[in-house]
Amino acid sequence: MARAFLVYHSATGRRRLDGDTRVPQKRDYYEVLGVGREASADEIKKAYRALALKFHPDRHPENKKENELKFKEASEAYQVLSDADKRAQYDRFGHVAFDGGGGFGGFDFSGAGASIFEDVLGDLFGDFFSGGGGRRRSRRGMRGDDLRYDLDITFEEAVEGAERHIAVPRASTCATCSGNGCKPGTQPETCPACRGAGQVRFQQGLFQIAKTCGQCNGQGRVIRTPCPTCRGVGTGHETRQIKVKIPAGVDDGSRLKLRGEGEAGVQGGPSGDLYVVLNVQPHAIFQREGPHIICELPVSMVQASLGARIDIPTLQGVVKMAIPAGTQTGRLFRLKGKGAPDLRSGVRGDQVVRIMVETPTNLSRKQKDLLKKFEEAAEESAGESLVSGFAGKVRELFGVGESAERERKEG
Repeated sequence: MARAFLVYHSATGRRRLDGDTRVPQKRDYYEVLGVGREASADEIKKAYRALALKFHPDRHPENKKENELKFKEASEAYQVLSDADKRAQYDRFGHVAFDGGGGFGGFDFSGAGASIFEDVLGDLFGDFFSGGGGRRRSRRGMRGDDLRYDLDITFEEAVEGAERHIAVPRASTCATCSGNGCKPGTQPETCPACRGAGQVRFQQGLFQIAKTCGQCNGQGRVIRTPCPTCRGVGTGHETRQIKVKIPAGVDDGSRLKLRGEGEAGVQGGPSGDLYVVLNVQPHAIFQREGPHIICELPVSMVQASLGARIDIPTLQGVVKMAIPAGTQTGRLFRLKGKGAPDLRSGVRGDQVVRIMVETPTNLSRKQKDLLKKFEEAAEESAGESLVSGFAGKVRELFGVGESAERERKEG
């Protein structure tokens, strides 16, 4: 008796027994999707989307049996070609690499296998496609809501840190039933509709659809005898005093998270969180730029001209700082380490002092005469100043300013 040998054609993926000219009715995957062998992953996905829309049996009930076969054929091709490893095996060995007994039996269209199609089919059909193998159980009880509390703090508290106590109204765990929602002495029962899964499933075409159980609202359990205090909810109301530790270096809009200090969970679920949002009040002297503190310091014209040692306010106290003679408005001086600490490293920034030279007003006749004499003496001894130099350029460019200069000197 002659032996039969398996002969494989790598270009088409078809197989036959030597001496048998019959070829199984299984088309090349690239041919099924209508793409070339060099097609990219995006091109393969796009082709499958188009075929899924065209042949999905639930969207096109006419010729449902035929459409179902074509849809399943396209899904099988996409399951292989969308996976880089499976595609490499297919390109090398063809259908033999995934032979599961003929037809479409060698492929998994449920459980983990369905996850391949969720990104493609989810936005097309709006359903959650899943198989019977993976059963996602709902949580026991619902998590409580998060809360927000806006807290006003001073500039000094933001820079140096502080502790504050706040009163937060919130839902709390029911003291009668300890949060399970049942009358004392009773317990929740497994939901008879979903048998504790929290979901009910039904068939739609080729796929199973999972929906939240309407009888237990996804909890997987029902309460036959509710707590008389909370009526089965598991929560009450309270105003809780909470200590908030404000770390040094926070800024306006910083948010502190206090775990478990939000609303109590429903029917024994975990509590939510409390978010404290900090609103830093403006300071009369200081401004903030990241870790640096800015202070504008007014000095008199005489102090700026002759130089002086001046008291500088900082958040750590008053320090002395020398300003040299001839200091101009806008000049910056830096006090190292007098700023705000960095939240992560703790390294303090600097305090930047911006000089603002004050121009005297409401001068007496004597003061005006002295200033004029000072100006004349300054012009004779110092040569060209910034003011005279600028005035000269204006006269040169526009031919103006001479009469004004004369009137100014004449008083």
